[in-house]
Amino acid sequence: MKHLIVAGRRIELDKDGYLLALADWSAPVAEALAQQEQLTLSDEHWQILHLLRAFYAEFQLSPANRPLIKYVALKLGPEKGNSLHLNLLFKGAPAKLAAKLAGLPKPTNCL
Repeated sequence: MKHLIVAGRRIELDKDGYLLALADWSAPVAEALAQQEQLTLSDEHWQILHLLRAFYAEFQLSPANRPLIKYVALKLGPEKGNSLHLNLLFKGAPAKLAAKLAGLPKPTNCL
């Protein structure tokens, strides 16, 4: 089984690198997950990650790309809620990678 060690704690991951327990998520865990993806989290990344966690709290699911884009546009405006912006931030796979970094389950309709 995959895992991360963050601040001396063992964080269990599934076979795709997503957290097994949502409660294990924290900013240092997100940073460690991002590091595995060769990604440095900026304020813009954090804004999307916190938004995703709010979406999950409200709807109990991780959004696929289209609902993610619509939700970001609704909450942060069209300049951030568009596929180009999110693809640039999350290496062409915004729904999957952002969900992983936000400590959420893999979106169900993402390959």
